Amino acid sequence: MSNPVLHEGKRAPAFTLPATREDRIRLTELRGRWVVVYFYPKDLTAGCTTEACDFRDQMESFDSLGVVVLGVSPDDLERHEVFSAQEGLNFPLLADRDSRVGLKYGAWREKNDYGRKYMGIVRSTFVIDPSGKIARVFDNVRVRGHVAKVLAAVEEKMAE
Repeated sequence: MSNPVLHEGKRAPAFTLPATREDRIRLTELRGRWVVVYFYPKDLTAGCTTEACDFRDQMESFDSLGVVVLGVSPDDLERHEVFSAQEGLNFPLLADRDSRVGLKYGAWREKNDYGRKYMGIVRSTFVIDPSGKIARVFDNVRVRGHVAKVLAAVEEKMAE
């Protein structure tokens, strides 16, 4: 049960999810703004903490461009709140408990860990333009340097 990753130029699938910092986030209410949606496997793990902290540390740059950053994982809101507080995150984390949104974006798919196959979130980031279309896709992300690449891509797309 694998879903291909969305391609640039496609409309970003709408979603409404419970979030930290706010009651819920509805993607359609962010129309007119640039949005970065990043999918990550699990709160309070090494790679996911590094990625979240990198976004946290670059939020001033994203904010200055008017870009909304949203982190999405299958963890529940309570765990998101703990993670957010522990790391001082300054952007919302969204709880995609059944991974339906991850599936729509192609981030929920088969993974292979040393021959063990299972379904899970493949680290992926989507830059969504103000019209609601996918402007840039980062699939199977490596954490180191990723946020800088996302910021550069947003700046490049905004300049087009």
